[in-house]
This record gives sequence, C-alpha cells and structure tokens, in this order.
Amino acid sequence: MTAVTWAQVLAWRMRRQYIEPQGEASAVDVARRLAGVQAQVASAAELAVALRQRNPERGAVAKALLDERTLVKTWAMRGTLHLLPADVAAAYLALCSTTRHWEKPSWQKTFGATPADLEALAEAATAALAGGEVLTREELSEAVIDKTGSRHLAEVLGSGWGVLLKPLAWWGVLCHGPAQGTRVTFAAPERWLPGWTGLPPLDEAARTVVHAYLAAHGPATPEMFDNWLMRKASRKKDVKSWFAAAEDGLSTVEVDGVQMFVLAEHRDELLATEPSTSVRLLGAFDQYVLGAGTGATYLVPAEHRGKVSRTAGWISPVVLHEGRVAGVWEVQDGDVAVTAFEDVPPGPLKEEIGRVGPLVS
Repeated sequence: MTAVTWAQVLAWRMRRQYIEPQGEASAVDVARRLAGVQAQVASAAELAVALRQRNPERGAVAKALLDERTLVKTWAMRGTLHLLPADVAAAYLALCSTTRHWEKPSWQKTFGATPADLEALAEAATAALAGGEVLTREELSEAVIDKTGSRHLAEVLGSGWGVLLKPLAWWGVLCHGPAQGTRVTFAAPERWLPGWTGLPPLDEAARTVVHAYLAAHGPATPEMFDNWLMRKASRKKDVKSWFAAAEDGLSTVEVDGVQMFVLAEHRDELLATEPSTSVRLLGAFDQYVLGAGTGATYLVPAEHRGKVSRTAGWISPVVLHEGRVAGVWEVQDGDVAVTAFEDVPPGPLKEEIGRVGPLVS
C-alpha cells in the first residue's frame, strides 16, 4: 500500500478544485469539478465560482441557471440547496432519495406528515407543474390544496414547507425556477431542463457521484463519502453497494494509516504532489470545507471548529494556509478582516486579500 500525507492530499485537492491555481473553467465546469456548489446563500455560491476563475465573469451563475439552463438549483446533498450540472443532477438526487427519513416515526411526529401525505403532495405538484408553468411557493401550495382538497396538507405545508419539498426534489418532481423578486419559484425538471430523462438506476447514479466526489475530495473512505452526502444517514449496505458499483476505475492509497479510495487515473498525480505553502481565502459554505466536513481535524483544527461551523448551520469564510483552515474572515466596512488561528505569512495573505477584496466589496 502506497502512503501519502495529508499535506499532499490537501495540495492535490486545491489543484483539483481550481483553488490553486485558478482556471478558465465556466460556472458549470466548476460545479461539475466540485461535485456541486452549495447554494443555501446565493451570493456564497457565486463567490465560490468566482474565486476559482482567473477572470471571473459577473452574472455567470445566473446565465447558466436561467438562460442556458446548464446548471440547476435544487435540494441535494445533506438536504441543502446546491447548484448541480443539469446533465448529471439526477444522479445526485437518486442517491439522496435513498435515505427515506420520512418513513421514520420520529420524522412523522415532528413534521406531522406521513409517507402517504408526501405521495399525495408529489402527485399534486406533478400535475400543477406538468404544463411547464413556473409557480411560486404560494401558487404551488394553492394548486396542491385545490388538487387534494386536504386541509391537513394545507396545515402541514404552512408549517414545514421546505422539509416537505426536499423529498420531491430528490424524486425529480420539482427544482427551483427563476426567482420573482424575493419569491422562490418551482418548475418541473422535465420541462425546465433540456435533456432531462428522470432519475437513473442506482448503480449508474453511484458510479457518477462516487467518481465525481473522489475526483474533487479524494482520497476518501465510504464513510467520508456518506458524511458528505447525507451526514451518515445512508444505510451502510447502500453505501457499500455504491462503491461496489463504482469500483471500476478506483484505486487505493493509505493516508495516516487508513486505506482510502482515489480514482486510478489520479493516483500517480497525487503521489507526485508536493505540499503547498500558499495562502488562500474561500467564502462561506465553500465546498472545499464541506467536502471534508468541519469535523475533519486534518483540515479544521478541533479547537477552532466552533469558529468555522457556527450557529444555525453557518459555515464561515476561511483562510487556508498550506491547505489547512488557519483562520476565518469577514467583510467589515468594505474591507476583508481576518482572524487567524496561527501565524499566516503576511505577504501572501495581503496579496490574496487584494485578489478577493474586489469580489466581495
């Protein structure tokens, strides 16, 4: 078994993720390379793309989402909104849908909905969006209630709308459409996205998603993949079967005494990678951090995790030094203000602030 260090792994991940160096990739290329871009906060998703482009283009994400429709915004990994390449989005949704947490009594008690309620909601939403209409939350809710005649569903929708719509997104019933001011809209993927063919078989979806994840966030174990996908909510036998379906093209290396998977085509490149000494700034909810998880102590020092993973699920903008999280930053009075956890070379930090500042001011 050939071993690599975490320093090599982080340097390699930064290269793969267009962090060092930046590339000429389009917004769709960035989302594809990162295995999705978290988009709970739209501006954070736009910054994640821009920071990876040598010449950032304003409006590139909106153009891909609305004009070209080569990107789609929908609930995906960990139940959070993501930007995904439209041509592979269904593969990610197929794996997310296998958790079926709505079948657990605890979920049903908390949200007051049953699997039958979700199926009725999905049927009504499918009918409401079948003609290609783009509907706001309120319009879709009215259509669902008109279709089902269920006051119970109306009450459930009023109290837990987003929670109920996530399974529908994973089933391919709906995705986000163009916003109407501050109002969110929904569309049917089969009407909104060119070439949509529905959810693929799970073995096919697994090959697509496992390979994409390892190409950006490898080397990794199946457990690390499951933590990224659904916070370890997947059944172990499912995760095992996904890696079995994806085994063609996989290889292994040892990192810190643990055997991990990497794409065979990337193995030699990883072994030859030298540790990085760079300083880089990444925005909130960046996939470089989320791909590993804030509990990964090789990336985020355990004693500083609370500054990175904050209340209400907020993931702070971070400072990277040698690929590790060495601080956090924020914009104060139009300037980038850094709080470092360790000594960070001042020259490279100043240069990086100069690069990032115009993108966030």
